[in-house]
Amino acid sequence: MSRKGKVLVAMSGGIDSTVTALMLNKEGYEVVGITMKTWDYAASGGSKKETGCCNLDSFNDARQAAVEHGFAHYILDIREEFGDFVIENFVEEYLAGRTPNPCVLCNTHIKWRALLKRADALGCEFIATGHYAKVRQQDNGRYVISKAVDETKDQSYVLWGLQQDLLRRTLLPLGPYRKTEIRQMALEFGYPELAKKHESYEICFVPDNDYRGFLKRRVAGLEERVAGGNFIDKNGKILGQHKGYPFYTIGQRKGLEIAFGKPVFVTRIDPDNNTVMLGDEEDLEQQEMTVGKLNLIKYDQVSPGMEAVTKIRYKDKGSLSTLNPENGTMKVRFYENAKGIAPGQSAVFYEGDDVIGGGIIQSVVSS
Repeated sequence: MSRKGKVLVAMSGGIDSTVTALMLNKEGYEVVGITMKTWDYAASGGSKKETGCCNLDSFNDARQAAVEHGFAHYILDIREEFGDFVIENFVEEYLAGRTPNPCVLCNTHIKWRALLKRADALGCEFIATGHYAKVRQQDNGRYVISKAVDETKDQSYVLWGLQQDLLRRTLLPLGPYRKTEIRQMALEFGYPELAKKHESYEICFVPDNDYRGFLKRRVAGLEERVAGGNFIDKNGKILGQHKGYPFYTIGQRKGLEIAFGKPVFVTRIDPDNNTVMLGDEEDLEQQEMTVGKLNLIKYDQVSPGMEAVTKIRYKDKGSLSTLNPENGTMKVRFYENAKGIAPGQSAVFYEGDDVIGGGIIQSVVSS
């Protein structure tokens, strides 16, 4: 029995998860590696070769690291549970005129739960991943996620949905380090090729980044169902025809195939009437939004009027706002208008570096 305990480490075969496993192994944990197959890319009908975390090379890289350092490694097939939940939600959200964030759903509802279930079966006290974030226990007993030291790599935004029973057993060893330090560790562990390995930022089941093509292949007759809708302005004037509302996202400027002599942006999507509203860049600004499907992390409740920095997308720097709980949702009011709030995306509330909680953007109120 290890003096530090037994930990199940999610290993994708990439640099971050591999260094996580090797770091914990070196620190004295009894490490068990597990690689999760979430998606069979051949089934998506994409035009590129299989890439990212769900290919044989990645599985082999993860297994090789485990063998070389003397700890067990397993491959876990979760394609069925992943597909039923994450992919169906992805499709349904676009058909509802919203912009989903499948990585958040996958982390919070699939990967962590799958890890915890297998950790229990293997007698592991902890689970660990290669995410850049920190987790700690507060004096009030609650576990809190906070930003990584390397803010350019910080992934706390995509972890807002983790509940207390998951955080209680989660280790995030990369939080105190910068990416450059992790690359150096890979070299020191004897993996120079890993230090140079390409990182994939694509959605794993849309590795060619063509979500429109994925929707067309996934939903029979989709193009015929949504064809013939109108582009309109904020006064309802018809500006032209679009190719189907699911193929557009809030803030989109390129690929509209409509000329105005100036830049125009998608400002609203109405699936019921199959219309896509276009406007100027300032028309993307809103001061209020409603956030649902909440998960509070730092506190078990939020006091009305609490100040927080709210991020509305992964690379968003965040904007100062006030939070007001209302009937199971959170009303968020920005001090200065936020640009490009997209229903379906995640909103994450911060107090300093700590994640107060987060949820899914339901609706916006124009300024």
